[in-house]
This record gives sequence, structure tokens and C-alpha cells, in this order.
Amino acid sequence: MKSISRTVIMSVSRVLFVLYIILLAYFLFFSERYGRTIISDDYRYNLVLFKEVRRYILYRKEIGYESFIVNIFGNVLAFAPFGFVLPIISAGNRKLINITLLSLEFSLTIELIQLIFKVGIFDVDDILMNTLGGILGGICFLICHKLIKSIKKLR
Repeated sequence: MKSISRTVIMSVSRVLFVLYIILLAYFLFFSERYGRTIISDDYRYNLVLFKEVRRYILYRKEIGYESFIVNIFGNVLAFAPFGFVLPIISAGNRKLINITLLSLEFSLTIELIQLIFKVGIFDVDDILMNTLGGILGGICFLICHKLIKSIKKLR
């Protein structure tokens, strides 16, 4: 029974992870709502940490609260599933340092793709927020994993 449920969890987790990556790719590279279909002639980038975060905080009324919330919290929330599901499908990545480094690497890859193909903006703030989201997802996984192990010991 244990191996069947574990196998099902792994299979479902893998499918969900692939769907998550596809959905993330859509929003990051193709979504009209977020201006991803507009390809710029120029390379657009921000290399100053907290520059965009500060701008969104200072001008939140002018920019609009939806844009403020999406920019400040959206990246964190968008990457939390990465940090949560990754250690489920890859048992070798159950340490927070591994989750952190893979979240950073994945985020950097996305930002570089945006820069190279001139879709979106290469933004160090996004890298930080995405990585933070991966870390928070990883922490949630570790907490859930400990709780499940504790419950199993009580049985």
C-alpha cells in the first residue's frame, strides 16, 4: 500500500510540476496581459537591487494597486510551488540550500531568456523575489514533511 501511494504521489507531483512550468512559461514569455507579446528593439534590464521594488512602493497609487501587488508579491507566490514540489519529485533536493540554489538558477535562466529574446525585462529584483518564493515553498515543504513523518510515527 505504501509503495502504491508513494508512486501515485510522485506521478501526480511530476505532472503538476510540468503543468506548473508550462503555465509559468506562458505568463513569463507569452501573456498578452503582462505585455509579453511586445518584443522590444532594445535590451531592457535593471541591475540595481530594489530599484523596481522601491519604484512600485513609492508610486503604487499612480501605477495601480493590482500592478503593485502583482509585482511585489506575484514573483514570490509564482515561485513558491517550485520550492515546494521540487523536493517531492527529487529527493536529493530536500535541503533548503539545494532548493535555494535551484530556485536562483531557474530564476536567473528565466531572466536571461527574457533578456536574450527581448521579452520582458531582465530584473535583479525579480531574481531575488523569485528565489525568495522558492525558499518559502521549500520551507513549507520541509514543515509539511516533518509533520507527516511525526504523524506516521504516532501510528
